[in-house]
Formats: sequence, structure tokens, C-alpha cells
Amino acid sequence: MNSILPIGTPSLRERSAPLADQSAAGIVADARALTGALAAFRAEHGFGRAIAAPQIGVNRRMIALALPGWPRVITNPEIVWHSTSTMTVWDDCMCFPDLLVRVRRHESVSVAFTTLDGVRQTRERLGRAESELIQHEIDHLDGVLSFDRAAGHNAIVSRALFDADPAAFIATVDFHPGRPATEVRS
Repeated sequence: MNSILPIGTPSLRERSAPLADQSAAGIVADARALTGALAAFRAEHGFGRAIAAPQIGVNRRMIALALPGWPRVITNPEIVWHSTSTMTVWDDCMCFPDLLVRVRRHESVSVAFTTLDGVRQTRERLGRAESELIQHEIDHLDGVLSFDRAAGHNAIVSRALFDADPAAFIATVDFHPGRPATEVRS
């Protein structure tokens, strides 16, 4: 199984190559490695909803997802619409699991992608949690890291510091996955 590349690895800055044939043997093997890496990370760290292929050193436009109702792997994803409204969120990443970065993202996006069986799909006007996740993963496919989108003063924090007082840090962003909607800042 491929291991997750740490921040600073030069290939994380490369734009991923689009896939022409989702059913090719190499694509299927890479998809299997990607879903395996996601499962292993989730087992070890207790978080992780998705992983982009570049995070395991595979230069393909492919994302593995651990989201109910979504395919396990999507290819060639692209944002086809985004809201004008934005939100700040604490972004975590498998490439730097001990840090969080406050970033600004669109509150909602629509994403088009192809499944491994070659079916093109579009998911319209995603909710905040899925929108921020898809934007994060597509950034990985484009060689963009959370640090490139850091927003505001003290935008990078250690996970240990965050976990010592999560409410204080969550209060500094507009949205945090898992925070009840009644607590979301407007």
C-alpha cells in the first residue's frame, strides 16, 4: 500500500493528469491503493473523509471518498459552479495530520466527475461539509495546499493546541464540520 506523502514533498505541488480511461488496469490498481490508504489513515488517526491520489504519489485526477451516498472513487472532478458566499473553516489534511489551517472556501459548490465505470455525474449545490471537502481535494489535484489559502491572523495551529480547547478555535471560523447548525456563525 502507498503511504501518505508528508507536506514538503515536491510532487504535492504538481497538477494531476486527467484520466482518459477509468477502466484501465493501472487506474483500478491506483484506486484500490487510494481507498486502502484512506482506510488505513482513518483507522490510525480517527479522521479523514477523502484523499486525493497525489497524496500517495499517484499523479492522477482521482479522489477516494468515505462519504455516505458517494462513489468510493471519483475521477476527473471539476467544480462547475460555486456560491458567491464564502466561509472560513479549520482545514485538516492527511499530509500534515498534526496541524490545522484556517482557510476561506465557497459555502457551496457543484461538482462534476466520472465514476470508475465511466459514468459522468454531477452533484449540485453541496452542503458546507461536502463543499469544503471537495474544494480541499480538488486543490490537491491542482497542486494547491491549505497553506496557500491560509486566512487571517494565526491561521496555522497544532492539532494538540486545537484539541486542548476546540470550542475556542471553532469560535474563530464560520463553519466547522460536526458543529451543530445552531452554533454556526452568520
